[in-house]
Amino acid sequence: MEKLERLRPIRCFFFGLCCVLVFVCSLSWNVMKNSPWHPRNIFICDTHPAENIVFPPVEEPDVRLERMLYPKPETLKPPRTDVLTITPWLAPIVWNGTFNSDILNAQFHKRGVRIGITTFAIKKYIRFLKDFLETGEKFFMVGHKVNYYIFTDRAQDIPNVTLSEGRNIHIINVTAYQRWQDVTMRRMQMIRDQTYTRFMNEVDYLVCVDVDMRFYGSVGVEILGDVFGTLHPGFFGASRAQFTYDRNPKSVACIPVDEGDFYYAGGYFGGIIEEVYKLTNYCHTAMMTDKAIGIEALWHDESYLNKYFLYYKPTKVLSPEYVWNNYYGSPRAVQIKRFIGIDKDYKEVRFRR
Repeated sequence: MEKLERLRPIRCFFFGLCCVLVFVCSLSWNVMKNSPWHPRNIFICDTHPAENIVFPPVEEPDVRLERMLYPKPETLKPPRTDVLTITPWLAPIVWNGTFNSDILNAQFHKRGVRIGITTFAIKKYIRFLKDFLETGEKFFMVGHKVNYYIFTDRAQDIPNVTLSEGRNIHIINVTAYQRWQDVTMRRMQMIRDQTYTRFMNEVDYLVCVDVDMRFYGSVGVEILGDVFGTLHPGFFGASRAQFTYDRNPKSVACIPVDEGDFYYAGGYFGGIIEEVYKLTNYCHTAMMTDKAIGIEALWHDESYLNKYFLYYKPTKVLSPEYVWNNYYGSPRAVQIKRFIGIDKDYKEVRFRR
């Protein structure tokens, strides 16, 4: 009995402490009921958002399109069965007959894309620029906003060509290197630098091509993608062993004989600005790495481009329709020749001023 009397104060203390804790917990529960840390909000999934949550206003995109009539695509009847139309990594290969230009144009017009095209008219190659621009106005991205970026050492010789509305010529003055090999290899550096300082603010897509070419057929938004390369007209039906990759194991451009998907042409590539920057930066850096140890890749910038596309797959591949050369004749698979190299005396334009 005496022992119980001694414990009475202790029991009273704990009873009072419990009452205080119950009061504090009750008060805290009510205060926190609107807090995200309230147990009810942590452990209970409420399908209805709290009334006091205010979402920022979101501008609804205008997704309305004009009514369009065209033949229904047939799942069991592919438009082309004579050529490969998709890569093993699911990138489309663009051939004539595999796309609908009207659908693509409607989509790209809705997005209001701006397209840039680069070419190098250096030394005697300035003579090809007029034909390049005039045929470009007839066939390249007709109806879309286009910036022609002309890299040249002869700005005073740029021809006067009438352009359609929304299309402009921009002249970029560059140094004319003594050797044509240096001119072609330095293209990657020049495109990279301009992409970072200028192109990223002016266009959404960049198409990089040679100037000694002329457009013969429509080249439209079907070519555009994150990053694209073009099948070389001389090797689109060749085996790996026939590809003229650089095989020097000391070169960054080296591709072993048991590797390789396609052989890509060095004079036709592009994509969104970010991807073109990555591609050109890689190629230029690789060239400078080789140059530091006295190595020059077999086919210069084309060799490094092929190395890049082997390990960083393009998201779209263009058929040789887009960079044809009449030297290769008229194979049945090439139904249309959209962009063709001009016959010329290479020694005369490359080695004589």
